[in-house]
Amino acid sequence: MKDLNLIIEQFAITGTVDTIKPLGNGLINDTFVMRTKEADAPDYVVQRINHHIFTNVEGLQNNIKAVTTHIRKKLEARGESDIDRKVLTFVSLKDSDKTYYFDGDSYWRIMVFIPRAKTFEAVTPDSSRDAGRAFGQFEAELVDIPETLVESIPDFHNMELRLRQLREAVAADPKGRVAEVQWLLDELESRADEMCKAERLGREGKLPKRICHCDTKVNNMMFDEDGKTVLCVIDLDTVMPSFVFSDFGDFLRTGANTGLEDDPNLDNVEFNMDIFRAFTEGYLSTAKQFLLPIEIENLPYAAALFPYMQTVRFLADYINGDTYYKIQYPEHNLVRSKAQFKLLQSVEKHTPEMKAFIDSQK
Repeated sequence: MKDLNLIIEQFAITGTVDTIKPLGNGLINDTFVMRTKEADAPDYVVQRINHHIFTNVEGLQNNIKAVTTHIRKKLEARGESDIDRKVLTFVSLKDSDKTYYFDGDSYWRIMVFIPRAKTFEAVTPDSSRDAGRAFGQFEAELVDIPETLVESIPDFHNMELRLRQLREAVAADPKGRVAEVQWLLDELESRADEMCKAERLGREGKLPKRICHCDTKVNNMMFDEDGKTVLCVIDLDTVMPSFVFSDFGDFLRTGANTGLEDDPNLDNVEFNMDIFRAFTEGYLSTAKQFLLPIEIENLPYAAALFPYMQTVRFLADYINGDTYYKIQYPEHNLVRSKAQFKLLQSVEKHTPEMKAFIDSQK
Protein backbone atom coordinates (compact mmCIF):
# COMPACT_ATOMS: atom_id res chain seq x y z
CA MET A 1 0.00 0.00 0.00
CA LYS A 2 1.23 3.49 -0.82
CA ASP A 3 2.39 5.79 1.98
CA LEU A 4 -0.85 7.26 3.35
CA ASN A 5 0.90 10.50 4.22
CA LEU A 6 1.59 11.06 0.51
CA ILE A 7 -2.09 10.44 -0.24
CA ILE A 8 -3.26 12.78 2.51
CA GLU A 9 -0.97 15.55 1.26
CA GLN A 10 -3.08 15.79 -1.89
CA PHE A 11 -6.17 16.89 0.08
CA ALA A 12 -7.00 20.29 1.56
CA ILE A 13 -7.17 19.14 5.16
CA THR A 14 -6.82 21.36 8.23
CA GLY A 15 -4.16 20.50 10.79
CA THR A 16 -1.11 18.25 10.95
CA VAL A 17 -1.19 14.45 10.75
CA ASP A 18 -0.49 12.81 14.11
CA THR A 19 -1.54 9.15 13.82
CA ILE A 20 -3.16 6.91 11.18
CA LYS A 21 -4.83 3.66 12.22
CA PRO A 22 -7.22 1.15 10.60
CA LEU A 23 -10.89 1.80 11.34
CA GLY A 24 -13.79 -0.66 11.40
CA ASN A 25 -14.19 -3.98 9.63
CA GLY A 26 -15.82 -3.00 6.34
CA LEU A 27 -15.80 -5.63 3.60
CA ILE A 28 -15.64 -3.26 0.61
CA ASN A 29 -13.32 -0.29 1.22
CA ASP A 30 -10.12 0.01 3.26
CA THR A 31 -10.73 2.61 5.98
CA PHE A 32 -8.40 4.48 8.34
CA VAL A 33 -8.85 7.14 11.00
CA MET A 34 -6.37 10.00 10.91
CA ARG A 35 -5.88 12.01 14.09
CA THR A 36 -4.50 15.55 13.92
CA LYS A 37 -2.12 17.16 16.39
CA GLU A 38 -4.01 20.43 16.84
CA ALA A 39 -6.89 20.58 19.32
CA ASP A 40 -8.91 22.89 17.05
CA ALA A 41 -8.44 20.79 13.90
CA PRO A 42 -10.81 17.99 12.98
CA ASP A 43 -9.81 14.36 12.67
CA TYR A 44 -10.45 12.58 9.38
CA VAL A 45 -11.49 9.26 7.85
CA VAL A 46 -9.33 8.13 4.94
CA GLN A 47 -10.71 5.51 2.55
CA ARG A 48 -9.40 3.56 -0.40
CA ILE A 49 -12.40 3.08 -2.70
CA ASN A 50 -12.92 -0.43 -4.08
CA HIS A 51 -13.02 0.53 -7.77
CA HIS A 52 -13.59 -3.11 -8.79
CA ILE A 53 -17.08 -2.85 -7.28
CA PHE A 54 -17.60 0.88 -7.86
CA THR A 55 -16.21 1.11 -11.37
CA ASN A 56 -17.35 4.70 -12.00
CA VAL A 57 -15.54 6.47 -9.17
CA GLU A 58 -16.14 9.94 -10.63
CA GLY A 59 -19.89 9.25 -10.82
CA LEU A 60 -19.84 7.75 -7.32
CA GLN A 61 -18.16 10.79 -5.80
CA ASN A 62 -20.32 13.21 -7.78
CA ASN A 63 -23.39 11.42 -6.37
CA ILE A 64 -22.10 11.75 -2.82
CA LYS A 65 -21.13 15.39 -3.27
CA ALA A 66 -24.56 16.26 -4.70
CA VAL A 67 -26.37 14.43 -1.88
CA THR A 68 -24.33 15.84 1.01
CA THR A 69 -24.45 19.38 -0.42
CA HIS A 70 -28.23 19.19 -0.84
CA ILE A 71 -28.81 17.85 2.68
CA ARG A 72 -26.48 20.51 4.14
CA LYS A 73 -28.51 23.25 2.43
CA LYS A 74 -31.72 21.79 3.88
CA LEU A 75 -30.22 21.73 7.39
CA GLU A 76 -29.02 25.33 7.04
CA ALA A 77 -32.42 26.48 5.77
CA ARG A 78 -34.09 24.93 8.82
CA GLY A 79 -31.65 26.68 11.14
CA GLU A 80 -30.25 23.40 12.49
CA SER A 81 -27.33 23.55 14.89
CA ASP A 82 -24.22 21.33 14.84
CA ILE A 83 -24.63 20.73 11.11
CA ASP A 84 -21.15 19.24 10.66
CA ARG A 85 -22.28 16.26 12.76
CA LYS A 86 -25.56 15.83 10.86
CA VAL A 87 -24.21 15.37 7.35
CA LEU A 88 -20.97 13.86 6.04
CA THR A 89 -18.32 16.30 4.79
CA PHE A 90 -15.86 15.21 2.09
CA VAL A 91 -12.58 17.04 1.57
CA SER A 92 -11.56 18.39 -1.85
CA LEU A 93 -8.11 18.13 -3.36
CA LYS A 94 -5.73 21.07 -2.94
CA ASP A 95 -5.63 21.79 -6.66
CA SER A 96 -9.24 21.04 -7.71
CA ASP A 97 -12.78 20.61 -6.40
CA LYS A 98 -12.65 16.84 -6.87
CA THR A 99 -13.24 14.78 -3.71
CA TYR A 100 -11.11 11.81 -4.78
CA TYR A 101 -7.49 11.19 -5.73
CA PHE A 102 -6.06 8.51 -8.03
CA ASP A 103 -2.51 7.46 -7.15
CA GLY A 104 -1.97 5.38 -10.28
CA ASP A 105 -3.31 2.20 -8.69
CA SER A 106 -6.11 3.13 -6.28
CA TYR A 107 -8.72 5.81 -5.65
CA TRP A 108 -8.78 7.64 -2.31
CA ARG A 109 -11.09 10.02 -0.48
CA ILE A 110 -11.12 11.79 2.87
CA MET A 111 -14.09 12.83 4.99
CA VAL A 112 -14.26 14.71 8.25
CA PHE A 113 -14.50 12.41 11.28
CA ILE A 114 -17.73 12.98 13.24
CA PRO A 115 -16.79 13.35 16.92
CA ARG A 116 -18.80 12.19 19.92
CA ALA A 117 -20.78 9.70 17.84
CA LYS A 118 -21.34 5.96 17.67
CA THR A 119 -23.00 3.24 15.62
CA PHE A 120 -24.90 0.13 16.74
CA GLU A 121 -25.01 -3.39 15.35
CA ALA A 122 -28.00 -4.85 17.24
CA VAL A 123 -31.34 -5.00 15.43
CA THR A 124 -34.08 -4.36 17.99
CA PRO A 125 -37.54 -2.83 17.64
CA ASP A 126 -36.12 0.47 18.93
CA SER A 127 -33.14 0.51 16.58
CA SER A 128 -35.36 -0.60 13.69
CA ARG A 129 -37.79 2.25 14.36
CA ASP A 130 -34.85 4.67 14.39
CA ALA A 131 -33.57 3.18 11.14
CA GLY A 132 -36.94 3.48 9.44
CA ARG A 133 -37.28 7.08 10.55
CA ALA A 134 -33.72 7.96 9.48
CA PHE A 135 -33.84 6.35 6.05
CA GLY A 136 -37.32 7.74 5.36
CA GLN A 137 -36.05 11.21 6.28
CA PHE A 138 -32.99 10.68 4.09
CA GLU A 139 -35.21 9.94 1.08
CA ALA A 140 -37.49 12.87 1.93
CA GLU A 141 -34.55 15.30 1.99
CA LEU A 142 -33.55 14.20 -1.53
CA VAL A 143 -36.94 14.25 -3.26
CA ASP A 144 -36.16 17.65 -4.80
CA ILE A 145 -32.43 17.23 -5.47
CA PRO A 146 -31.70 19.03 -8.77
CA GLU A 147 -28.79 16.88 -9.89
CA THR A 148 -29.19 13.67 -11.88
CA LEU A 149 -27.40 10.85 -10.08
CA VAL A 150 -25.84 7.83 -11.74
CA GLU A 151 -26.28 4.21 -10.66
CA SER A 152 -23.09 3.57 -8.70
CA ILE A 153 -23.70 -0.17 -9.24
CA PRO A 154 -25.78 -0.48 -12.45
CA ASP A 155 -28.89 -2.69 -12.17
CA PHE A 156 -28.11 -3.32 -8.49
CA HIS A 157 -31.69 -4.29 -7.61
CA ASN A 158 -33.07 -5.08 -11.08
CA MET A 159 -35.20 -8.20 -10.59
CA GLU A 160 -35.70 -8.81 -14.29
CA LEU A 161 -31.92 -8.91 -14.79
CA ARG A 162 -31.43 -11.32 -11.86
CA LEU A 163 -34.02 -13.70 -13.31
CA ARG A 164 -32.36 -13.55 -16.72
CA GLN A 165 -29.07 -14.48 -15.08
CA LEU A 166 -30.73 -17.42 -13.32
CA ARG A 167 -32.31 -18.64 -16.55
CA GLU A 168 -28.97 -18.40 -18.35
CA ALA A 169 -27.37 -20.46 -15.59
CA VAL A 170 -30.12 -23.09 -15.90
CA ALA A 171 -29.71 -23.26 -19.68
CA ALA A 172 -25.96 -23.77 -19.38
CA ASP A 173 -26.06 -26.03 -16.29
CA PRO A 174 -22.23 -26.18 -16.20
CA LYS A 175 -22.02 -28.40 -13.11
CA GLY A 176 -25.08 -30.58 -13.72
CA ARG A 177 -26.88 -29.21 -10.67
CA VAL A 178 -30.20 -28.16 -12.20
CA ALA A 179 -32.01 -31.47 -11.66
CA GLU A 180 -31.51 -31.46 -7.89
CA VAL A 181 -32.87 -27.89 -7.54
CA GLN A 182 -35.69 -28.12 -10.07
CA TRP A 183 -38.28 -27.94 -7.28
CA LEU A 184 -36.89 -24.60 -6.14
CA LEU A 185 -36.62 -23.32 -9.71
CA ASP A 186 -40.30 -24.16 -10.19
CA GLU A 187 -41.20 -22.25 -7.02
CA LEU A 188 -39.24 -19.20 -8.19
CA GLU A 189 -40.70 -19.25 -11.70
CA SER A 190 -44.23 -19.44 -10.30
CA ARG A 191 -43.60 -16.08 -8.62
CA ALA A 192 -41.50 -14.48 -11.35
CA ASP A 193 -44.20 -12.32 -12.94
CA GLU A 194 -45.32 -10.87 -9.61
CA MET A 195 -41.76 -10.24 -8.46
CA CYS A 196 -40.92 -8.22 -11.58
CA LYS A 197 -43.81 -5.86 -10.84
CA ALA A 198 -41.58 -2.90 -9.91
CA GLU A 199 -39.80 -2.78 -13.28
CA ARG A 200 -43.13 -3.18 -15.06
CA LEU A 201 -44.80 -0.36 -13.11
CA GLY A 202 -41.75 1.80 -13.69
CA ARG A 203 -41.96 1.37 -17.46
CA GLU A 204 -45.66 2.21 -17.32
CA GLY A 205 -44.83 5.49 -15.61
CA LYS A 206 -46.75 4.56 -12.47
CA LEU A 207 -43.79 4.02 -10.14
CA PRO A 208 -41.06 6.67 -9.83
CA LYS A 209 -37.44 6.13 -9.01
CA ARG A 210 -36.27 8.04 -5.94
CA ILE A 211 -32.83 8.77 -4.59
CA CYS A 212 -32.39 5.85 -2.18
CA HIS A 213 -29.64 4.67 0.14
CA CYS A 214 -29.79 1.04 -1.10
CA ASP A 215 -27.86 -0.35 1.89
CA THR A 216 -30.23 0.20 4.79
CA LYS A 217 -28.55 -1.46 7.74
CA VAL A 218 -28.80 -0.41 11.38
CA ASN A 219 -25.05 0.29 11.48
CA ASN A 220 -25.34 2.78 8.62
CA MET A 221 -26.78 5.36 11.02
CA MET A 222 -24.60 7.56 13.21
CA PHE A 223 -25.94 8.23 16.71
CA ASP A 224 -24.99 10.95 19.14
CA GLU A 225 -22.87 9.75 22.04
CA ASP A 226 -26.03 9.50 24.17
CA GLY A 227 -27.06 6.61 21.91
CA LYS A 228 -30.58 8.03 21.54
CA THR A 229 -30.35 10.69 18.83
CA VAL A 230 -29.68 9.82 15.19
CA LEU A 231 -27.23 12.33 13.75
CA CYS A 232 -27.03 11.23 10.12
CA VAL A 233 -27.04 8.40 7.63
CA ILE A 234 -23.58 7.19 6.60
CA ASP A 235 -21.96 4.88 4.01
CA LEU A 236 -23.27 6.67 0.92
CA ASP A 237 -21.58 4.59 -1.79
CA THR A 238 -24.79 2.94 -2.92
CA VAL A 239 -26.92 6.11 -2.92
CA MET A 240 -28.53 6.16 -6.38
CA PRO A 241 -31.84 6.26 -8.22
CA SER A 242 -33.97 3.26 -7.27
CA PHE A 243 -37.49 2.30 -6.28
CA VAL A 244 -38.18 2.92 -2.58
CA PHE A 245 -38.63 -0.82 -2.25
CA SER A 246 -34.82 -1.06 -2.19
CA ASP A 247 -34.53 0.77 1.13
CA PHE A 248 -37.62 -0.82 2.67
CA GLY A 249 -37.22 -4.42 1.57
CA ASP A 250 -33.45 -4.69 1.92
CA PHE A 251 -33.52 -3.68 5.59
CA LEU A 252 -36.20 -6.24 6.42
CA ARG A 253 -34.49 -9.08 4.57
CA THR A 254 -31.67 -9.02 7.11
CA GLY A 255 -33.16 -7.14 10.06
CA ALA A 256 -36.41 -9.10 10.33
CA ASN A 257 -34.91 -12.56 9.74
CA THR A 258 -34.98 -14.55 12.98
CA GLY A 259 -32.32 -16.88 11.59
CA LEU A 260 -29.06 -16.53 9.71
CA GLU A 261 -28.84 -15.70 6.02
CA ASP A 262 -27.27 -19.13 5.52
CA ASP A 263 -29.02 -20.94 8.34
CA PRO A 264 -28.89 -24.72 7.76
CA ASN A 265 -31.76 -25.17 10.24
CA LEU A 266 -34.80 -23.79 8.45
CA ASP A 267 -36.83 -23.98 11.66
CA ASN A 268 -34.83 -20.94 12.83
CA VAL A 269 -35.90 -18.81 9.88
CA GLU A 270 -39.04 -16.72 10.28
CA PHE A 271 -40.10 -13.16 9.45
CA ASN A 272 -40.11 -11.08 12.64
CA MET A 273 -43.27 -8.97 12.64
CA ASP A 274 -42.13 -6.90 15.64
CA ILE A 275 -39.17 -5.66 13.59
CA PHE A 276 -41.43 -5.11 10.59
CA ARG A 277 -43.89 -3.03 12.59
CA ALA A 278 -41.18 -0.93 14.22
CA PHE A 279 -39.29 -0.24 10.99
CA THR A 280 -42.49 0.49 9.05
CA GLU A 281 -43.78 2.84 11.74
CA GLY A 282 -40.51 4.78 11.68
CA TYR A 283 -40.25 4.79 7.90
CA LEU A 284 -43.79 6.00 7.26
CA SER A 285 -43.46 8.71 9.92
CA THR A 286 -40.95 10.51 7.70
CA ALA A 287 -41.50 9.10 4.19
CA LYS A 288 -45.30 9.33 4.07
CA GLN A 289 -44.98 13.02 3.20
CA PHE A 290 -43.75 12.20 -0.32
CA LEU A 291 -44.71 8.55 -1.00
CA LEU A 292 -47.37 7.85 -3.60
CA PRO A 293 -50.26 5.49 -2.73
CA ILE A 294 -48.83 2.88 -5.12
CA GLU A 295 -45.54 2.93 -3.24
CA ILE A 296 -47.20 2.53 0.17
CA GLU A 297 -49.56 -0.25 -0.89
CA ASN A 298 -46.65 -2.24 -2.34
CA LEU A 299 -44.43 -2.16 0.76
CA PRO A 300 -45.40 -5.77 1.61
CA TYR A 301 -44.30 -6.68 -1.91
CA ALA A 302 -40.96 -5.03 -1.12
CA ALA A 303 -40.60 -7.21 1.97
CA ALA A 304 -41.04 -10.29 -0.22
CA LEU A 305 -38.99 -9.02 -3.15
CA PHE A 306 -35.64 -9.03 -1.42
CA PRO A 307 -35.57 -12.58 -0.03
CA TYR A 308 -36.88 -13.67 -3.43
CA MET A 309 -34.11 -11.76 -5.22
CA GLN A 310 -31.45 -13.20 -2.94
CA THR A 311 -32.79 -16.73 -3.42
CA VAL A 312 -32.46 -16.19 -7.17
CA ARG A 313 -28.91 -14.85 -6.85
CA PHE A 314 -27.65 -17.58 -4.51
CA LEU A 315 -29.26 -20.31 -6.60
CA ALA A 316 -27.83 -18.95 -9.86
CA ASP A 317 -24.38 -18.96 -8.29
CA TYR A 318 -24.83 -22.52 -7.06
CA ILE A 319 -25.86 -23.69 -10.53
CA ASN A 320 -22.92 -21.82 -12.08
CA GLY A 321 -20.45 -23.55 -9.78
CA ASP A 322 -20.04 -20.93 -7.04
CA THR A 323 -18.20 -18.30 -9.05
CA TYR A 324 -19.50 -15.12 -7.33
CA TYR A 325 -20.16 -15.58 -3.61
CA LYS A 326 -17.45 -16.93 -1.35
CA ILE A 327 -18.41 -20.33 0.05
CA GLN A 328 -17.26 -22.19 3.14
CA TYR A 329 -18.36 -25.64 1.97
CA PRO A 330 -19.63 -27.14 -1.33
CA GLU A 331 -23.36 -26.82 -0.57
CA HIS A 332 -23.13 -23.33 0.94
CA ASN A 333 -24.96 -21.45 -1.84
CA LEU A 334 -27.71 -24.08 -1.88
CA VAL A 335 -28.13 -23.75 1.90
CA ARG A 336 -28.30 -19.97 1.46
CA SER A 337 -30.92 -20.38 -1.27
CA LYS A 338 -33.11 -22.60 0.90
CA ALA A 339 -32.83 -20.25 3.91
CA GLN A 340 -33.82 -17.22 1.83
CA PHE A 341 -36.71 -19.11 0.28
CA LYS A 342 -37.95 -20.10 3.75
CA LEU A 343 -37.82 -16.41 4.71
CA LEU A 344 -39.81 -15.56 1.59
CA GLN A 345 -42.47 -18.12 2.52
CA SER A 346 -42.72 -16.61 6.00
CA VAL A 347 -43.08 -13.12 4.51
CA GLU A 348 -45.88 -14.39 2.28
CA LYS A 349 -47.65 -15.92 5.28
CA HIS A 350 -47.54 -12.57 7.08
CA THR A 351 -48.60 -10.45 4.08
CA PRO A 352 -52.23 -9.89 5.20
CA GLU A 353 -50.96 -8.82 8.63
CA MET A 354 -48.44 -6.45 7.02
CA LYS A 355 -51.13 -4.87 4.85
CA ALA A 356 -53.39 -4.35 7.86
CA PHE A 357 -50.60 -2.67 9.81
CA ILE A 358 -49.73 -0.35 6.93
CA ASP A 359 -53.39 0.61 6.58
CA SER A 360 -53.42 1.46 10.30
CA GLN A 361 -50.56 3.95 9.78
CA LYS A 362 -52.39 6.04 7.17
